[in-house]
Amino acid sequence: ITLVDFYADCCGPCRMIAPIVEKLSVDYNGKAKIAKLDIEAAQNTTANLNVTSIPTIIIFKDGKEFDRVVGLRDESTLKKMLDKALT
Repeated sequence: ITLVDFYADCCGPCRMIAPIVEKLSVDYNGKAKIAKLDIEAAQNTTANLNVTSIPTIIIFKDGKEFDRVVGLRDESTLKKMLDKALT
């Protein structure tokens, strides 16, 4: 399981969700990979995954997109998504 946070430094909501994503990386250490992807540095990947708004969180399972949310979300929402993917 991999959670990817698509963000940009100039995005206010992205900066607000960053500490939540950091906490998840600690809470799910050994269970899931947590990554951040700067959309400005990875424009091809962003386009290929059809990420049009940020922040976007995508969870991948077995190499395929499993779940996605767009916009600022709270920790419990992201934990529910990860727990669902881990089952």
